[in-house]
Amino acid sequence: AVSAKKKKEIPDRGSWKGRFDFLLSCVGYAIGLGNVWRFPYLCGKNGGGAFLIPYFLTLVFAGIPLFLLETALGQYTSVGGLGVWKLAPMFKGVGLAAVVLSFWLNIYYIVIIAWALYYLFNSLTADLPWQSCGNAWNTDHCFSNYSLGDTTNLTSAVTEFWERNMHQMSGGLGEAGTVRWPLAGTLALAWLLVYFSIWKGVEWTGKVVYFSATYPYFMLFILFFRGITLPGAKEGILFYLTPDFRKLSDSEVWMDAATQIFFSYGLGLGSLIALGSYNTFHNNVYRDSIIVCCINSTTSIFAGFVIFSIVGFMSHITKKSISELASSGPGLAFLAYPQVVTQLPLSPLWSILFFSMLMMLGLDSQVRRPRDKVGKADDHGAEMGCFLQRSFLLVGVNRFYRNIEEMIGYKPCIWWKICWVFFTPLVCLGVFFFSVVEMTPLTLGKYVYPAWGQGIGWLMALSSMVLIPGYMLYSFFTSTGTLRQ
Repeated sequence: AVSAKKKKEIPDRGSWKGRFDFLLSCVGYAIGLGNVWRFPYLCGKNGGGAFLIPYFLTLVFAGIPLFLLETALGQYTSVGGLGVWKLAPMFKGVGLAAVVLSFWLNIYYIVIIAWALYYLFNSLTADLPWQSCGNAWNTDHCFSNYSLGDTTNLTSAVTEFWERNMHQMSGGLGEAGTVRWPLAGTLALAWLLVYFSIWKGVEWTGKVVYFSATYPYFMLFILFFRGITLPGAKEGILFYLTPDFRKLSDSEVWMDAATQIFFSYGLGLGSLIALGSYNTFHNNVYRDSIIVCCINSTTSIFAGFVIFSIVGFMSHITKKSISELASSGPGLAFLAYPQVVTQLPLSPLWSILFFSMLMMLGLDSQVRRPRDKVGKADDHGAEMGCFLQRSFLLVGVNRFYRNIEEMIGYKPCIWWKICWVFFTPLVCLGVFFFSVVEMTPLTLGKYVYPAWGQGIGWLMALSSMVLIPGYMLYSFFTSTGTLRQ
């Protein structure tokens, strides 16, 4: 009777119902903004085709092994990224750190979705508001003719829309400014979209993912075929692909490749464990992990063709070098591309297609994270969490390998076991320490953030990292038994 009562108290976590629910959910989680606005830039910056060498080496030695380990661990235990640490209670701090990182990252990611929605709504006009300089927010230094040779003392209409219309940027971090109610509205709408994507549980999310994970690909193909027909596209793609092997001697290139793998795949932070936990016990998680990793990296490479065909076109219009125009992150999505669409026929249509894709990419990654309230991390906290998680699994790696065989019916390649024991922990540890040593002060254009602002950033990073040794100490002093036990 007691056993039946306990069983009744355990809530039904649900499971993936469709055959491709887990696969598409992993694709939606892993494929996000980093594939579109970060990988192409890193590839162009770090030697073109030569960058693929450190990228794929990191993928084979760390990316795929970690992806498989996390999804398989979730599937075998059927618990999320926090509950799984019952297997090694002293390391529960890693799960707690992931919860804190999820909190910070959800706040960051939802703001980008709000920006995309703002641009999307402003694209629903006959003429794009950043297409000309005759608006209330424009200054006397505004220009919209991108074929001008000397723009030293001028500011583009696109930049002024970004700085003076959407953000209404203040003079620095110490000047808070006023609430931007239109942005507050798009932020509230973004949270509503997230809520209605997950409100009915994993079965509902499994249905939503069929649209949210495939829509960005549909848009990428449309933008690809439009991009390669533009003048200058060939030069842009050649810049993207032409290898410069001299770059491989630069340690920063290898660091960029490693951080891109961790950033893009969302490794070491619990979300993949949570996604795997909704699988049936005998799902072929080994096959699914390999498929998702191949799709992820292929998408990144394909996105590079889309982005650099467009950057090549902009180089053709402005007569500036491609290296000068290529940018990363928000600079690419909210400055470079809006500038390009102003030069195309049916500008609002291309703007709507791009920002709807951007919104869906962000939304899909955001939705996968709150499933278990354990998300992915920043570049520095992630590597520490990864290393500790892998170190814990070294103790029972052979047993875990047998667990995978029990689930899928055959032994996976022994290569992944070798990576878990030797290569992957070394990669994680190297990336973590290198990122700390090479860290530079945060800037925005020419503005350098003040020391107190940098300090807040460090406190945010430490708010997750201290939980790992902190919980170990707590567990040590509160547990009963001898030191050996």
